[in-house]
Amino acid sequence: MAEENKNSQNNENDNVIFIGEKPFMNYITSVVTQFKTKNQKEVIIRARGKFISRAVDVAEFSAKRFLKEENIKIKEVKINSEEFENKEGKKVNVSTIDIVLEK
Repeated sequence: MAEENKNSQNNENDNVIFIGEKPFMNYITSVVTQFKTKNQKEVIIRARGKFISRAVDVAEFSAKRFLKEENIKIKEVKINSEEFENKEGKKVNVSTIDIVLEK
């Protein structure tokens, strides 16, 4: 049963792209692949902290340049903050963003 939950959780995250330190074009390629190869109707671009501006760039470049003919639109932008412990054991808040693109 735990395996069943794990699989359904993975399916929920199939269309989520987490932005980090990889080269910019890797994320663009991921978004394009989700829409064109995997036929997703929605793709969520998710980032935290210093990577938020990169997430915005990935969303804009994907929709306006690489998927222009697909008529991809920004459906929703969600902002939030998360609390976690840093290396020193201090609790800190970090901003988060979810940008939902839809076909």
